[in-house]
Amino acid sequence: MGHLKQTNLITAQERLRDQVAHALRAALISGELRPGEVYSAPGLAADFGISATPVREAMLDLAREGLVEPVRNKGFRVTEVNERDLDQYTEIRTLIEVPTVGRITRSAPREELEALRPVAEEIVSAAREHDLIGYLEADRRFHLTLLGLAGNERLVEAVGELRKRSRLYGLTALDESGELLPSAEEHLELLDLMLAGDVEGAEACMTRHLGHVRSLWAEGRTERGKQHPKSALGAG
Repeated sequence: MGHLKQTNLITAQERLRDQVAHALRAALISGELRPGEVYSAPGLAADFGISATPVREAMLDLAREGLVEPVRNKGFRVTEVNERDLDQYTEIRTLIEVPTVGRITRSAPREELEALRPVAEEIVSAAREHDLIGYLEADRRFHLTLLGLAGNERLVEAVGELRKRSRLYGLTALDESGELLPSAEEHLELLDLMLAGDVEGAEACMTRHLGHVRSLWAEGRTERGKQHPKSALGAG
């Protein structure tokens, strides 16, 4: 029984660590945690209302993903992504996702594509309701589930990693300006083209969508330079 209790405790700690890591990624994407700023594990833990240990472990996970970097005796600095990085991430995603979408359009059963419609509608609804976390989560599920129809798990992992590293900046400002909704609606357009069997149209839509996302990055960085919102999670 003692071993079982210990195992349950470890599982609970790992789950908390994963939950904190997820919350921190969302804060990075939404702009609550700002590039270049240093945050301490105790400071963030106080905002979460938990001990510093799972926060520190979660930050180490993010460091391995390249999202933050340790700062000795201070905490973790949110890494900044420059324009060259963003261009290269977009180029790689385009090389992977555009032809994959074309292949899926040719081969995927209609019912598997149609099953993605509720997720695409969820993205649009979240954008309309200014639910940034819901928007990002639904967007992630749509893209990775769609790519998963190609049957290549490693491809999905690679794109998932690129998405983490090429996070959106200043999403709050973009949401307030109404710029997110057009990008959200492109998911429904893409799905309709794929269901119609329009390979060329689907590839063109995906190319345009990734370019749109890249422009959101650029605009988000500009807005981030103009505004200095206080982080809801708190700085160290």
